[in-house]
Amino acid sequence: MAKHRMWRLLALLFAFSLVAAACGGGDDDADGAGETETETTAAASEDEAMEEDEDEGATGALGGAAAEEDIEAAVAGETEEEEMTEDEMAEDEMAEEEMMIDRSTLEGIFDEAAARRAKAVATLTEKIEAGEYGVGDDGILRGPEGFEIDMNACPADWSDTSGITDSQIRIGHTTAQSGNLAAYGNIAYGWENYFNWINENDPITVDGSARDLTLIVKDDAYVAAQTIEFVDELIEAENVFSILTLGSPNTLAVYDKINAECIPHPFVMTGHPAWGDPVNHPWTTIMQMSYSTESILWGAWIKENLADLLPVKVAGLVMDNDFGLAYELGFEEWAGANPDVVSEYLPVRHDPAAPTLTNEVTTILAFEPDVFISMTAGNPCLLAIQEAGQSGLYDDINAKGGALFTPSVCKGIEAYMKPAGEFADNWWIIGGGSKDSTDPKFVDEPFMSFVNANLEAGGLDSKVSLYAIGYTYGYPYGEALRIAADLPGGLNRTNFILAVRSIDVYHPMLLDGIITQLNGNADAYFVEGSDFSQFDATVQTWNQVGDVVDVNGKSTNCAWDKDDGGCR
Repeated sequence: MAKHRMWRLLALLFAFSLVAAACGGGDDDADGAGETETETTAAASEDEAMEEDEDEGATGALGGAAAEEDIEAAVAGETEEEEMTEDEMAEDEMAEEEMMIDRSTLEGIFDEAAARRAKAVATLTEKIEAGEYGVGDDGILRGPEGFEIDMNACPADWSDTSGITDSQIRIGHTTAQSGNLAAYGNIAYGWENYFNWINENDPITVDGSARDLTLIVKDDAYVAAQTIEFVDELIEAENVFSILTLGSPNTLAVYDKINAECIPHPFVMTGHPAWGDPVNHPWTTIMQMSYSTESILWGAWIKENLADLLPVKVAGLVMDNDFGLAYELGFEEWAGANPDVVSEYLPVRHDPAAPTLTNEVTTILAFEPDVFISMTAGNPCLLAIQEAGQSGLYDDINAKGGALFTPSVCKGIEAYMKPAGEFADNWWIIGGGSKDSTDPKFVDEPFMSFVNANLEAGGLDSKVSLYAIGYTYGYPYGEALRIAADLPGGLNRTNFILAVRSIDVYHPMLLDGIITQLNGNADAYFVEGSDFSQFDATVQTWNQVGDVVDVNGKSTNCAWDKDDGGCR
């Protein structure tokens, strides 16, 4: 019932975001000097024709809002769950039997995965053989829910089987293995560890022979200019089948080119809402929860839990790049639509490479916020927790009954929470549903035990949870490759992107209740839900508070405006 209540609250908050977006969709520029939403709307009202031309279809900074027809009014108190009909219950039971669901064992999890793949292959094959999906005589690749790619626009030397050799399936990856966000580079080692297990135990076959999944990793140090150079190298010299990028500014710098080159670019390692754009960037897909959804969930939590303090003053510590901007604009838009919840919102930006955050936290301390939200990533997440504790901000906010949030991208206990010591206690997170492989609650689960055993066997320290996050990304990637390999024509780029855009898996690295699906142009976000969790520094665990909130299939697509920010 708590889940139903929170979902209704979330739906109303999504409604507010849609109302704000429909009024004009103006966003601050990267330096924070742009017009406010109200000012933009007032200016646009002077020329209604221009407003209609420029803002038709705009969704503002909060791409990822629920569809209008699915919005319900929030209600006070608890509501009863809707009862299923006998036919619906029977259908659920049949589906469970078909999937052979037994998640209490590793064998059961793998059996379910195989059943889901078989179902996907059967559905896609039927559509391909009927001429509804696949590349038609007109050169258009078609898939579910209106998904299309004009293959006529691909480079003249493009090949559907690039990167597939007699022995390998070559996958390019740009990531940060040096610099201030180097900890995220550990994800690549975990991803490779999972693929090594696949190669040795259950390899993917092409034309009847096993091929090794091979990662070609490039360390861009989280510098977008370096990412551009390495992507060029992966395309021109490394003969890759697909590409995976890490980082919002890095991916924004290259996803136009990757799509123009018709190279699969799925499950990117960033939650920027721009990756939910199947029309303009059909080769790129998102893996984790959108930062826009996270921004709304921060607001939902504040409204639900800080009623006695409302309206509150909120301060955000924002990484000064495209990643931080997505958070900043998203929460700014939500706060502007909810003045009864947020009276003032102060974003304070920091250099991504800053060795300390003392000056920024001092500015925030003087603002005297009721809520502090860290909108940053990597080592600055740890610095933010430490600075909040040492400056007195942590004590001030807790004394008034407020809250401090760390972002979903910094849920790792070993990397970000444990080193902060007692100052990490009671911090909140909208965690995106991910499980930490070092958390005592999960270490004995069958798949988590499998992950940690594989990491140790591969010479990786299982106490570093970011290695295990490599399995979070690698698992759906591997499932999509297997589906594509079993489609008519076998493994190739077009079959792979069809498999990705149709994927429906149970993800054992995520909390129960988080649905992981993509569905062509209709559902472009793989994860659309989250837990609300609070950190216990004594036990070193994230304690989930309340039920998981999930709005699977309710997010709007996002054509990101790289000049002004926001979805159009």
